[in-house]
Amino acid sequence: MSKYIEEVKSLLRARLSGYSIVEKSPSVFQIVKGNTALATVKDQGENVIIVIKGQEYRYDKFYTKPEHLANVLANYFKQAG
Repeated sequence: MSKYIEEVKSLLRARLSGYSIVEKSPSVFQIVKGNTALATVKDQGENVIIVIKGQEYRYDKFYTKPEHLANVLANYFKQAG
């Protein structure tokens, strides 16, 4: 499993109460609330792909550290309620 993905998951578990982190494969996990998958996070080599509501967001792992990505996701889901 990607060390980057492991760090993001660990940080999200600490910051997102009421949400679950579900592993789909060693390089893919979903953020779930209830029985609904709200986001999919995929590690694809030098990039991390996040899919939310059918919209794809691409982050370069060199410029986006795990802490930053976890903050972005945590802030999004706190705003979304």
